[in-house]
Amino acid sequence: MSTQPLLTPYHKNINLKNRIVMAPMTRSRANNEGNVPTDELQGLYYEQRASAGLIITEGSQVSERAVGYINTPGIYSEEQVEGWKKVTKRVHNKGGKIFIQIWHVGRMSHPDFHNGELPLSASAINPNSKSFTPEGFKETVTPKEMTLEDIKITINDFKTAAANAVKAGFDGVEIHSSNGYLFHQFFNGTSNTRTDEYGGSIENKARFFFEVLDAVKEVMPQESIGVRFNPSLDGVFGMTMDEETIPTFEYIIKKLNDYNLAYVHLSEPFTDVSEIPYAVTEIAKHFRPLYNGTLMINTAFDQEKGNKVIMNGDADLVAYGKPFISNPDLVERFENNLNIAKWDEDTFYTTGVKGYTDYPKAVK
Repeated sequence: MSTQPLLTPYHKNINLKNRIVMAPMTRSRANNEGNVPTDELQGLYYEQRASAGLIITEGSQVSERAVGYINTPGIYSEEQVEGWKKVTKRVHNKGGKIFIQIWHVGRMSHPDFHNGELPLSASAINPNSKSFTPEGFKETVTPKEMTLEDIKITINDFKTAAANAVKAGFDGVEIHSSNGYLFHQFFNGTSNTRTDEYGGSIENKARFFFEVLDAVKEVMPQESIGVRFNPSLDGVFGMTMDEETIPTFEYIIKKLNDYNLAYVHLSEPFTDVSEIPYAVTEIAKHFRPLYNGTLMINTAFDQEKGNKVIMNGDADLVAYGKPFISNPDLVERFENNLNIAKWDEDTFYTTGVKGYTDYPKAVK
């Protein structure tokens, strides 16, 4: 092809210089009191990758109750906002665009993060997974079922986080509604057995998410809001699919046509779900006809597959994760058809510059 679809500009609610998105990835580098992003670490890391059409930051907790992994940055304190200001300035000075992913892990947290208190979730059901605590990986516990007051507080936490993102200079936010975290725990019947207005029917299971979305759009334009989902997640992060899982996501995606969002970000299956009767094996193909807005897709795309999914009309944008870790110049490598450098998984969640800001650009 003469021009790679990935390298073409995109203009529909969100204006991007190309269609290559840096996916949100937990990197656990905010290892300071207050979990504050810094100019020398997060600032440099994201600046190095500013040639992406859009950067989506690592998940950043909306409150202390939302945290579930060590050394992850937040967006709820003044110090964190000031830290993020330095990051967004560096990205913007390089001509980049950056959204922050706002996050609550729900039951994937651990009492060690909450002075012994239980993490929150839709229902008191243990995901039987592991939480990455300051003392290493520990078994998850049975969470506390959120009260109506807990839900109300959390809605306000997301609203405040979005307002803080505006103060910090972000171009927008991505509401993390994926990967077995808090909103996903409400969507799924195996983790949500509530009998009130937040459980039972598909509409009820999606209610919390839409209440958060409506709160967030009170403090920023809808065109500055993205949302992320992982419809065929099974056997990971304590999630198990049932017969209502895909219909629930179909309901959510269709309802999002009533909004004017920056994008909907979907993940292809993390694992082989071909033997699961309830699963959808090709997410982009399945959900593209249901959504009229901008559709972003991710999970294990390379240059060829990324160009193909756009050319076939199954997605508008492609998010890349691990390739951006080891290739700060991923866009330029695609432009020049250069080899992709390998990443070092041993340094994904460590601290300091090693495996973070020390990956070199390609020599042409």
